[in-house]
Amino acid sequence: MANPRTLFPFNGGVHPPDHKAESTQRPIAILPMPKRLSVPMRQHGGNPAKPVVQAGDAVLKGQVIGEADGYISSFVHAPTSGHVVSVATMPVPHPSGLDDLCVEIEGDGEDRWIARQAVDYLARTPAELRDILCRAGVVGLGGAVFPSHVKLNAHPLDTLVINAAECEPYITCDDMLMRERADEIIQGILIARHLMEAKEVLIGIEDNKPQAIAAMRAAAHGHDMEVVAVPTLYPSGSAKQLIQLLTGKEVPSGGLPTAIGIQCFNVATVYTMHRAIHFGEPVVSRLVTVTGNVGQAGNLEVPIGTPFGELAAWASPKPDTDGYIMGGPMMGLPLTDMNAPVVKASNCLIARSPSLFPDAPRAMPCIRCTRCAQACPADLQPQELFWFARASNFDKAREYKLFDCIECGCCSYVCPSHIPLVQFYRYAKSEIQAQDKDKKLADQARERHEYREFRQEREKREKAEKHAAKAALAKVVASEPADGAADGADAKKAAIQAAVERAKAKKAAMALNSQGDAVTPEPDKQPGDQ
Repeated sequence: MANPRTLFPFNGGVHPPDHKAESTQRPIAILPMPKRLSVPMRQHGGNPAKPVVQAGDAVLKGQVIGEADGYISSFVHAPTSGHVVSVATMPVPHPSGLDDLCVEIEGDGEDRWIARQAVDYLARTPAELRDILCRAGVVGLGGAVFPSHVKLNAHPLDTLVINAAECEPYITCDDMLMRERADEIIQGILIARHLMEAKEVLIGIEDNKPQAIAAMRAAAHGHDMEVVAVPTLYPSGSAKQLIQLLTGKEVPSGGLPTAIGIQCFNVATVYTMHRAIHFGEPVVSRLVTVTGNVGQAGNLEVPIGTPFGELAAWASPKPDTDGYIMGGPMMGLPLTDMNAPVVKASNCLIARSPSLFPDAPRAMPCIRCTRCAQACPADLQPQELFWFARASNFDKAREYKLFDCIECGCCSYVCPSHIPLVQFYRYAKSEIQAQDKDKKLADQARERHEYREFRQEREKREKAEKHAAKAALAKVVASEPADGAADGADAKKAAIQAAVERAKAKKAAMALNSQGDAVTPEPDKQPGDQ
């Protein structure tokens, strides 16, 4: 069927070899449950979850083991039944290479679930549904892992975009999910559409996935949704680029899609919404593509917390395998420890080899060829950002919209000088963020110091006024006549009233002397409260 929708191509992009056919030759497989799982508390955007279990506790599959810490956070659950071995820092897949807090669980082999209950989402308020999804640990499974309940709190919406492009090479987990579970994906989309009151739903899939396109069109029939085949071009799966491609609208610099009436969710994310609402299942597993230099490539349903070594063993790596990448070759993370666990952001494991991933040539000086600018899908000037980052000229880098860079790697891919451009941008971003954090802390410290001085001056002034009032009162009492009790009482009252009036007058005079014509701040307010 011809695609009736007009597309609006974005600037740049590249066509790396896709290497997708290797992992789509067999159905989704279920990885056997490992004996031990290490479940990180930090596997979503925002604050890490707070552990609510301790060593020795018995847990069931789907039981909460980490509670959300604040609004931008999410819950974490036990991927199987068993008991907690420890709550400690352990290896995790992170660019820093540092360990992080995890709950280690030893399974009992029974895989017993908590009690689960389906929810009629049409009978619940939006706030109740968002709370259910938060407690189910639903986050963006396209890589950003931002808590979905936060993104769903935007309505009414013009367009709901479902990102099924899956543009990065090697990764096919979304493709296989659509082929085998299209009906369940549509049920999740219906939940998101209901919550956001979206007027239209567009499902964008790259045209190198004909089976997924056919399956999704069949499942979406009669639901007033449009499945749109988009050209195969990296990075069409980036949210901003897919939104522009499908709607012709551009997300403003530094802004969010909701500013133009659009929200975007990954296809796997809406699938987990369906499982959470219709089956009461929290996110305890995800699909992971295992591919590259292996004897058996494919897609596995993997419990969260499974060591990556278990996935590699299943795929039978070839003898010349020299490392692994979590994610795709363009934006993925080299793994330094195969005991690190699968997390919600883990969509792919690629086995490296010298033939598939030869060492990059030595970087040469920039020749100002502008190929990076031609390939940049965010319409930036990568060569200028490179110079600013290298010179630590962060103000200019910010001025040239460094934070609009999506770190897709297109610039590095086409650079004839083999400069690792994205690494420079990441460095500059981290330095700017550190500077901004330091400035914020310094501003807060200055405000606290200024208020402390203001409070001390106020207390000093109030203390002096009290002493003056007491002295005036004592002077009046000392001068009272000894005879005439009634007259003395009246005189005493009059003297007290006079002392109070004099104290008020003196207070006003002191305020004028200390601040000129300015009005003295009220004692219970800080500077800046107005």
